[in-house]
Amino acid sequence: MSLFHWSSKDIGVDLGTANIIVTLKGKGIVLNEPSVVAIDKATSTILATGNEAKEMLGRTPSSIIAIRPMQDGVIADFTATQLMLKNMLQRVCRRYNVARPRVVVGVPSGITEVEERAVEESVLQAGAKEVYLIEEPMAAAIGANLDVSEPSGNIIVDIGGGTTEVAVISLGGIVISNSLRIAGDELNQDIINYVKREMNLAIGETTAEQVKIAIGCAKPLMAEESMQIRGRDLVTGLPETLVITSSQVQEAMQESIDKIVDVVKQTLEKTPPELASDIMERGIVLAGGGALIHNLDKLLAEKTEMPVYIAENPLECVAKGAEKTLEDLEKLRAVLTNSRRRR
Repeated sequence: MSLFHWSSKDIGVDLGTANIIVTLKGKGIVLNEPSVVAIDKATSTILATGNEAKEMLGRTPSSIIAIRPMQDGVIADFTATQLMLKNMLQRVCRRYNVARPRVVVGVPSGITEVEERAVEESVLQAGAKEVYLIEEPMAAAIGANLDVSEPSGNIIVDIGGGTTEVAVISLGGIVISNSLRIAGDELNQDIINYVKREMNLAIGETTAEQVKIAIGCAKPLMAEESMQIRGRDLVTGLPETLVITSSQVQEAMQESIDKIVDVVKQTLEKTPPELASDIMERGIVLAGGGALIHNLDKLLAEKTEMPVYIAENPLECVAKGAEKTLEDLEKLRAVLTNSRRRR
């Protein structure tokens, strides 16, 4: 039994490049919105966050700035990240009548001490009583139901929006890890570039993401799939609708997928022999949105000659792991990168 029983005042946060996901005990995921913030330049006040702000990207007058403050898995804009995080947490606390929660935040493994303090400060300003930080691959492993505190090796591959994080975990610590700035956002860009180059069509990021989710694959599908895409014809400048196939999308993403496979192999090559034998037995666990790319698990299994499993609800692993950490704080205290309390 845990020394700490859940209270509804415990919150888990996945501070992702693409999305911020917030979980509340007993309610599950209570907020899942894009990591975008719209700010009034003159007053530095927030006009919108999440879905509302995402709709403003590329459409704002000069007095308003709509940005993604998280880039490639790191905080690119301190102030905007603080404002966004504070705003989203306050919305959750107001909606669910939560006062002074304990909060665990999943942060990118490449985060600096200065960035850690900025995240802590913004969560405390949002009204938290205590703030704990946990590295995303560790949170993803806990959220994927791996027992991270035992002395055997587990490997997690967390493919998010901005980064792919690969970590070998044993005894509550990350033994070896690699972070690659190629993940979901880069794959969207690959599709945009391919369609522009091969089909003379300009499409936006939203369309590219829809294509990736619907028919994106790392190896050929059993049966070729296709879908219509709308964009601007680069020759005539007029709106145009074309058909793209799953094999074209595979070709578009090939180079980036190969780099993701390579970083997994490099991590395995550096893994101590004892842990490597555990991993051979247990296999590789995939988390994050990128885990859902069709046949990526099959490609990784083929290239590493190991079993590969997709975590249950891979998109939610980091947020769920952050939430679970508070359930057994004493046992999992070692996995936290900070242990700062305010009462």
